[in-house]
Amino acid sequence: MPGLTERLLYRVAKRWIAGYSLEDAIKVAHNANSRKLRAILNRLGEHTPDEKLIQSYTEEYLKLLDRLQAEKIDGTISVKPSQIGLAANPSLYKTNLLSIIDRAEIYGEFVWIDMENSPYTEATVRTYLEILPSHRRLGVCLQANMKRTESDLKDIIARGGMVRLVKGAYPENTELAYKRRSDVEANYLKLMATLFEDGDHFGIGTHDGKLIDAARNLAKDHKRDFEFQMLKGIRDDIKPSLIEEGYRVSEYIPYGPEWYNYSKRRMRERKRNILLLIRSITG
Repeated sequence: MPGLTERLLYRVAKRWIAGYSLEDAIKVAHNANSRKLRAILNRLGEHTPDEKLIQSYTEEYLKLLDRLQAEKIDGTISVKPSQIGLAANPSLYKTNLLSIIDRAEIYGEFVWIDMENSPYTEATVRTYLEILPSHRRLGVCLQANMKRTESDLKDIIARGGMVRLVKGAYPENTELAYKRRSDVEANYLKLMATLFEDGDHFGIGTHDGKLIDAARNLAKDHKRDFEFQMLKGIRDDIKPSLIEEGYRVSEYIPYGPEWYNYSKRRMRERKRNILLLIRSITG
């Protein structure tokens, strides 16, 4: 039986997660489509060394792709490397990722790879670049708080890869990451300018109004194929106006019983979400 804190947090977390099950995710994806948003579905769960669990996560992504196709949902999936093998064995990760990509390619579908905390960064980028030449409908997330990202971004763009740029939500040390918000935002702006100047087919993953406006301005000068990507339930005020302006917008929709740790990270990332928790407590 979940404790009181967990039950209260779930009431808040329902703002940005679809629920516990694959069926919940499909329902929310249909709702996103009805609002002219594309869906990016993610089964929660990460840092998994257990090979049986890894296999079950991999099979669930295959099922998700089948259901997206069967239900004619405009959307795709985003997978976490440490969930499908990277926390156990890099070769297992690559094998599972390739099986997911192969299924997606049958449907002409795109696959996103999430970026996790720093112990997984190097292997995530390296595997992406190894697979990319023979699987072009594949993108990877990069985090603006990480000091190595500028180098990774330029390398990926040079090889024709696709990037989702986010600020980064994992706690990191100062050797590896920018810690001050102003430094992270400045790096985001710099990396985003590189994407608009040299890249094509990318995702601007942010809820920050200042960064969204900067992307709008860059889009006036650089005609690029890109989309805004935002979490389910966050910045619902701006999503319709971006669509009206002609931008493509995708909603990132996580689901699964492992919602608790993910939600704590979202709360750390967005302190004002704590106000939502207080409102839940006070009814």
